[in-house]
Amino acid sequence: MDEIENSKQAELARVIFALGIRFVGERTGQLLADHFGSLDKLAKASEEELLEAEEVGPRVAEAIQEFFHEKRNRAVIEKLRQAGLQFEQERARKAEGKLAGKQFVLTGTLPNYSRDQAKQMIEEAGGRVTGSVSKKTDYVVVGADAGSKLEKARALGVKTVEEAELLRLLGR
Repeated sequence: MDEIENSKQAELARVIFALGIRFVGERTGQLLADHFGSLDKLAKASEEELLEAEEVGPRVAEAIQEFFHEKRNRAVIEKLRQAGLQFEQERARKAEGKLAGKQFVLTGTLPNYSRDQAKQMIEEAGGRVTGSVSKKTDYVVVGADAGSKLEKARALGVKTVEEAELLRLLGR
């Protein structure tokens, strides 16, 4: 019984992920929770409002709208609400710092830091680290034995930097 009560306190991001909306994984669930702050606001969001959320494109926005327009899904959400699940959270403040609003991709082996350490430094400075290179990527941090991500960055004209330049960007 205690475990059931504890599960009702699940964070909004976990609730969004657990709903099983097509294309919405753990990260997207977290980004949606941070952006909207409540399941009700997410459910009522227009396509334009959904597209304003970080990493939400047209396919994801459409899938979210389809999910919340289905009567069966709305009924399940009401049952979850009555059971006492968390449907709200404080909205996350926009990241601040030297790298605020910048998107990074890490590739290869860095000389002095693990990828996790580099990711943490970037995020602490307000930047965001993603797993794949796109037109939205600002920097690709390149280490030894970089592969297809480096090739894609060059093809898209995305700026590539080595660890030393990343540290300069971080002010270290």
